[in-house]
Amino acid sequence: MNIYDLTIKNAYIADPEKKTITWGNMGICRNKICIVTKKDISGKHEIDANKKILSPGFIDIHAHIDGDPGCGRLSLIQGVTTTIGGNCGGGMLDIGDFLQSQDRNGFFINQAQFIGHSFVLRDAVGRTDPYTPANSHEISQMEKLLEKCFDEGAIGLSFGLEYAPGSSFEEVIALSKIAARRGRLVSIHTRLSGPEELDSLKEAIDISRITGAQVQISHLVYQYGTGIMKSALEMIDDARRNGINVWADSGMYTNFATGMNTSVYDTEHIRKFGWKYSNMLVASGKHKGEYLTESLYRKMRKSSEDVVIICFTGVEHEIYDALLNKYVIPSSDTGPSPSGNISEGHPQNSGTFPRFFRKMVFEKHYLSLMDAIEKATLIPAEILGFKSKGRVSEGADADLVIFDPETISDRANFHHPDADPIGIDHVIVNGSIAVSNGKIIKGVLSGKTIRRD
Repeated sequence: MNIYDLTIKNAYIADPEKKTITWGNMGICRNKICIVTKKDISGKHEIDANKKILSPGFIDIHAHIDGDPGCGRLSLIQGVTTTIGGNCGGGMLDIGDFLQSQDRNGFFINQAQFIGHSFVLRDAVGRTDPYTPANSHEISQMEKLLEKCFDEGAIGLSFGLEYAPGSSFEEVIALSKIAARRGRLVSIHTRLSGPEELDSLKEAIDISRITGAQVQISHLVYQYGTGIMKSALEMIDDARRNGINVWADSGMYTNFATGMNTSVYDTEHIRKFGWKYSNMLVASGKHKGEYLTESLYRKMRKSSEDVVIICFTGVEHEIYDALLNKYVIPSSDTGPSPSGNISEGHPQNSGTFPRFFRKMVFEKHYLSLMDAIEKATLIPAEILGFKSKGRVSEGADADLVIFDPETISDRANFHHPDADPIGIDHVIVNGSIAVSNGKIIKGVLSGKTIRRD
């Protein structure tokens, strides 16, 4: 009998490619799945799944971890084995150096990176005013930098157009054409200008229509979960029927978090959306746990305090309206607190994926377990072009999660955003057990970076 490096026995194996959940055993050789069988097998290390679900590890297509260990830990504990950073136009310019350092030092989970336009490329060419467009020389410089970042392994291009509302359609199209030519995904945080506005969604669809780029619309509920989700989904449906390659991701909350000093919290932007200071929670820093007043807002803006603010807004049922669609997949939008303290921030950081399964499958009964697993694994893998992830077939990467469908749930809330979920028993990253019996194993940093050639 073969002795495998790791065996997982007595599991209900969820295969999103075959759309089946069947009892069996799995053998892992180094970082690959090498056998899936009903026969008895042995390994140097063994996990008894105790008839729980063995699924591909979850893939978080929209996050801001970017090597932050606290966020990496919170993603791992909820079953995420691969995260995509550099979203919303952010991240880092030195993609190559970042990827090399992460592989050299190891990380909790696998990482791939977008190269961001709205903060990174624009800043790199000196266009630091978010309300003004890049000129032709700056656009040319950004094009060269984008090509360089793609050469270094960036998997796509991200825009945070709400954060740089002065960006011209010309610069967006110029960069998106390069992404399309290079076969890279374009992630778009749309250019919102009001709570009932859909022109920004049309712009995102037009980017794909004009350039041929595959487009991923970011955190759909945060953008359009204000009572207009039905109209937004109808626009995307129509675009897809007409052959436009557009997808979307969305989280499990309507209340979004972002930095106090971004354009999103400029006074005029707050006025346009009708937000109230009393509905804005300070989620980090010395005022953590306080709701804003106008005087506190003005004081913090004047002193440029680098803190996270959570805005309570949106329509809850539109979370579910969005995620019922095949082309909308779950994402966390996780990101570190400026202080690096994991007890600061948004509960999405540790609760998104368990909450997705608890709400969508077991409480609301909107999705079957198999459909939910597919949304969290295979569909994002296919969008991203990751042919060996999001699968449990022989030869696939051994990125896996074992969870209890009876108990899987989030426990994080807006005052305790780092509370570990329940029901996530084991997480395997590249063949190494990183979470055992719901606890992270100290010193296991088996995550690898993922590059596009």
